[in-house]
Formats: sequence, C-alpha cells, structure tokens
Amino acid sequence: MSNNLSESILQKRIKRFKSIKRGYYSLIAIISLYILSLIAPLWVNDKPLMIRYANNQYDSGEKFEDINNNGTWDLEEPFDDKVKYFFPAIWDLLDFIPGISYPIYESKYFNQITNQFEVDFRILDKTCENNNNGNFVIMPLYPYHPHEDLKDELDEVYEDLNNNGEYNIGEPFTDQNNDGVWTQNNPPTKPDGFGGRHLLGTDNTGRDVFARVVDGFKVSITFAVICTFLSYSIGIIIGGTLGYFGSKVDLFGVRIMEIFSALPFLFIVMILSGFMQPNLFILAAILVFLSGWIGISYYIRGEFYREKAKDYVSAAVSMGASNKRVMFKHILPNALTPIITYAPFAIIGYIGTLNMLDLLGYGLQPPAASWGEILKQALENLDNWHMLIFPIIAMTITLFMITFIGEAIREAFDPKVYSRLR
Repeated sequence: MSNNLSESILQKRIKRFKSIKRGYYSLIAIISLYILSLIAPLWVNDKPLMIRYANNQYDSGEKFEDINNNGTWDLEEPFDDKVKYFFPAIWDLLDFIPGISYPIYESKYFNQITNQFEVDFRILDKTCENNNNGNFVIMPLYPYHPHEDLKDELDEVYEDLNNNGEYNIGEPFTDQNNDGVWTQNNPPTKPDGFGGRHLLGTDNTGRDVFARVVDGFKVSITFAVICTFLSYSIGIIIGGTLGYFGSKVDLFGVRIMEIFSALPFLFIVMILSGFMQPNLFILAAILVFLSGWIGISYYIRGEFYREKAKDYVSAAVSMGASNKRVMFKHILPNALTPIITYAPFAIIGYIGTLNMLDLLGYGLQPPAASWGEILKQALENLDNWHMLIFPIIAMTITLFMITFIGEAIREAFDPKVYSRLR
C-alpha cells in the first residue's frame, strides 16, 4: 500500500498506458514510422547516398606533368585524376533547413550525354557498374523520389536502326520488365511487387506511388502535429484567460468565439486558394486561425471555471500569488486532463481535414505529396485500382493506430479509477 501511495498520479497514468498494449505499441509504431518518413531521403530517393567519381578530365588543382613546360595542361600530358566524393541524398535531407542550398550536379561533369542539365543518377549507377573503372554510386534502398516525373524514364531502351525515332519490329531493345516485348511507358502503371521496378506502381503523371505514400505520411502527421500544437497553445491562453477572469472578459471573448465558429471555413479556403497556393505551414495557420483554437478554448474555459472555485486556488491567491502564477502554475496542470485525452482525436481530425482539402483541390498543390492528392487522381482513373487502394490502406492503418493511442490515453487518465488514494 505504501509503495502504491508513493507513486505520483503521472507515474500511475504512464504505467497504466503501457499496460494497454494496443495503445502503447501503436504509439511506438507511429513514432518509428514518422522517424522513417523524416529520413526518407536516405532510403526513398532518386539521389545517391554517395558517389565516388573520377571524371578522367583534368580539373583545376590536379597535378600534371608539364612536358612542354608551358605552365598549362595539354591533352597529351599525364595528370593525377583526383577522386571526388559526393553525397546528394544527405543534402536532400537537409534541404528544409533555411540557408542551406542544395548543390546541383551537372551531367557534363559525370560525362553523361543527356538533354537534362542535372545528372540522371540511376543511369550513372549503371554506367559505373558496367565500366568497372573504380567509380561507383550507392543508391538508396528504393531509388525513386516522390516528386519525380518518370514518364520518360520508364521507356525501354532500343537501338533505332532505321532512324525513325520509334521502336519497330526487328530492332534490338533492353527488356526492362522481362516480358519479352518492347514496352513504352504509359502512366499510370500497375504495381510490380517485390523485386520489380515500382512496388505500388505509378500515378497518372508517372510518379512512384510508394514514394508518395511514404512522403504523404510525413506530410499528414507533420500537418496534424503543427495544427494541434498551435490550436492548443492559442486555445489554452484564450480559454484560460476567459475562465479565470470571467465577467466582461468572458462575455466579450465568448462572443468572439461564436463569430469565428460561424465562419464558413471551406468557403474561405476556396477564396484564398483562388489567388495563392498555400504550402503546409500557411494552410495549417489558416485552419488554426479560422477554427482550430475554438474547441480547445471552450474546454479550457470550462475547466478553469471549475478549478478556480477550489480551495487550493483560494490559498494561492491569499498567499499573494500573481494571476499568471495561479493560472499556469496551479490551475492549468489540473485542467489539462480533458484536452490531453482529446489530443489524439484532434490529430485524426486534422489528418482528415488535410486529405479532404487535397481531394477537393484546395489543399496542398502538386508536386507536394499527399494521400488526398493521390485519391483525387484515383477518382479520375478508376480503372487503376492501386492509386485508390494503397493510400486508403495507409490512411486507415494510421487513423486506427492513433485511435488506439487516444483510447489508451483516455483510459489511463481516467480520474475516477486512477486517483492518488487508489
């Protein structure tokens, strides 16, 4: 009994949460998947983890034997071809940091003849492998980027014997999908499964569906977490102020909340999308400003009204504690239980809102990866089942896990069962 009493209420709640396995394991799974999605440029990317390359050309700074003593390198003079190392995927991972610019890898430096300015790393990988000259490319586990247009990349390579610009019977080709016939890419393409080129197929613009589902998970969770954090921060301040001071402050504040509650959120977003393309952060700010903080404010307001009438608040006031200290040091910790249990369900709501806006075309704009954007494409291509099924599966599993977390938190924070005296 004494050991039970020595445990704090928070310790009891954490212990109880861990005992609810479906919620505890769901939390571990969500955190693990989110971390994997954040570092996705290291394993889902068209840019290599590392390149070791010597370009067989004389570059400034390399040592050469000046045979004719003219002070410059000439074609017939031998030189020390210095090996250079490049880390494109690392730069791609850090690209979101302000002030960090992603280096452009020119195709001409890697002796790649192409119409594109930037080198095609997958072709470079095959070239280095075939030449066996010491150069090598380490590609990520899944070598496709969520924003990469693969319309032309998927075409099987053929030798145009009659120079007519198209494949004809009798011309040799590289059979990339091993079906025995020459195939021209016509996205969307069906899933290739494990061991194939595209695990979940491609969408109607040739982008890899698996890469976009992974990136869509990161986008959805990040958006929901940002919205929840902002909503809670604003809602706690406004709701706590109204509930603590009451009187005219509360009367005025509630009227303002009622006005914001009446605003047609979707209609306003439709108007704003007409003259701007909101990114993730702008869309989150709009959602929170228009409606996100209102529900939390009502919750906190009610809890502050209930808590401020208790004896411990009167004791703190009589001892000379400031309003700020009473509100955030004494009342707030005791008023958080309802909104903590509500947080996972708020995250579910924000994920659903983002995907709904993307589905309607008023959310994040391409090439931004989003489950809603993939579903929008699927509705326009109903015969391509993979574009509909896989984002729905990913969304369903994610929402189920967050629901399990929310149920476990609600049960663990139940004051009727897990009090200090139990």
